[in-house]
Order: sequence, then structure tokens, then C-alpha cells
Amino acid sequence: MTRQFSIRYWGPRCFGLMLAVALSAGLRAQQPVTSPAAPPAQTPAAQQPAPAAAEQPQDSNAPVLRLGVNEVNLIFTVTDRHGHYIPNLRQSDFALLDDQKAPEKVNSFHQQINLPLRVGIVIDASTSIRSRFQFEQQSATEFLLQIVKARSDRAFIMGFDVAPNVTQDWTNNLDGLETGINRLRPGGGTALFDAVYTACRDKLLDASRGQEPVRKAIVLLSDGDDNQSRVRPDEAIKECQRAETIIYAISTNWTPSRGKGDQILTQMAEATGGQVFFPPSVEEMSNSFRDIEEELRSQYALTYTPADFKYDGAFRTIYLYCNDRRYQVRAKKGYFAPRQ
Repeated sequence: MTRQFSIRYWGPRCFGLMLAVALSAGLRAQQPVTSPAAPPAQTPAAQQPAPAAAEQPQDSNAPVLRLGVNEVNLIFTVTDRHGHYIPNLRQSDFALLDDQKAPEKVNSFHQQINLPLRVGIVIDASTSIRSRFQFEQQSATEFLLQIVKARSDRAFIMGFDVAPNVTQDWTNNLDGLETGINRLRPGGGTALFDAVYTACRDKLLDASRGQEPVRKAIVLLSDGDDNQSRVRPDEAIKECQRAETIIYAISTNWTPSRGKGDQILTQMAEATGGQVFFPPSVEEMSNSFRDIEEELRSQYALTYTPADFKYDGAFRTIYLYCNDRRYQVRAKKGYFAPRQ
């Protein structure tokens, strides 16, 4: 079968060889190709994966099909070095490895998709953020009013101090979401990791089961400091990966220096394919929400069938790159395969 992805071997000496391999693979479109077993940085040029499937039209209004159990729905963002979204890229502009192998088949590729959203607003309500809590509530409310579409989207509200507290369950009712935000009251310690873990396990893990694909995200407002959680940071991240949920974190640390809490927020966002924002003041927080809103509605979607797929519950890594090195790709680092 034809393979649509090719791996660009970084280095000017190998660029010509990469092109030759890609052209040769295109001529052998009907011949099966053996996938390599090494990550992009270690893959010899002569063993680069051949294209995987005929390129799909990039119609943002095209219907989104239900996923099979062995299909992966990969949603990602491409930006320049200034963080600006890059549109109009094609499937052939990217290189992909799943569990160190080229995908068996690419089933669809779309840009600027508009998937239904499932968003959890998770707000730090500990004592440490008491002075700026009202601004957090106002910004989160404005964000929901702008982004939630009644026909397709759903959101929930969770606050946390020593324990997570859901003040509004899944709904598309904007009044209910606003009320849920206003019910939050600051006080107590900070159990950040417990809150993220619980939000993914109880709310986001099954948010799209038996339905068409949806865009799942947590918008996390916190300074990143944790002093109460029972779960570790890596456990919270793994639960996000199981739930296929991206974290967008907004730091409430307004000091110029980046502390340990900011490093935690960065780690959680990057591991799940999201982004962390550091507004310089509480008044600038609404700008971070607007950036998140724009990104959630302006992304690429790729659905593919992995090679050598096993129903073993193991974690499978994903390497996704743009062949144009001026651009950066943000995507989840991997996913957990379902069990038989």
C-alpha cells in the first residue's frame, strides 16, 4: 500500500538522499514497505518510511468519521517561532512515527477542523491565590461565553484546594457554567495533581466513548505549587494521556522569575501536547484565554492506523515533525493502546 509520510533526516548532507528515497517510494506506490524501528533522530536515510496513503482533501467541513479501535486520532498545532498558527500545510509536509514505525495507513487529514469541544475548567482555589481569585473567575467566565457552542460543546467546572470539587458537571448551559465558577471560594492547601488526575479519570476519560471524535482539553489556572496531593505529577500526566486530554495551563505566578511550580505546569502541558502561558499580570490573563480559544479552533487532525498494533494497554510513543524546520509541531507525546 502507499505510505504518505516520509521522515526527514536532519542534516544538509542527507537532504538529497531523502528526496531520492521519497521519489523512489512514490514510484513503488503499490508495493508494501517495511517500516523502520528507530526514532527520527536515529533513522538512517536509506531506511526512511515511505509514503503511507493518498493525501486526503483538506476540507475543514468534511464529516468526521467514527474511529475504529485500532485507529489513532492525532490533533496537533503548527506554529512559527513567534507562536503564530501556520495554516494551509499538507499531509506530505509532516513526518510521523508511531512506536518507532511509520503508520500502516493514513485514513484522513484535515486542517482547521472544528471538532466538538469537551473542556474542563480546573481552577486553583487554594489560599495562595486568594488576592487574584476574582480575576481568575472573571477571565474563565469570559472564556466560556466565547468558546462554548450550545449545539456541540460541553464543559465542566472544578475547583481545588486540599481536594477537587466539581461545582458544575458537564453542560452546555452558560448560566450554569458561570454559576459553577462563582461558587468557588478560595481557602486551604493545594492538591493540584489530585485535581488533574481526578478530572481526567472521572470526567474526561469517557467523554467521547461511543461517539464521534471530540477535542478534549483541561484549562488549568494555578501557580503550579502542590503541597497536598497523593498522586505524583507523572501519574497525573499519564491519566491525561489515557484520557487523550491536552492541558493548557495559565500560570498565576506574576513574578518575573520562573519557579518550580511553573516548571511543573510546563511539564504537564508539553507532555500532553498543550501549552503553558505566563501572563505578566492578572489583568493580562484574558489574553491567555483568547490564545487558547484560537488554538482550540485552529488545528490539524490526522487519523491513522498504526503498524504492528497490539491490544496490550502499553504506552506507544508518537514522533511528529514538520519537514520545514522553521515550524514547530505541538502534539501529544503518545497514547495508551486499548486492551483486548
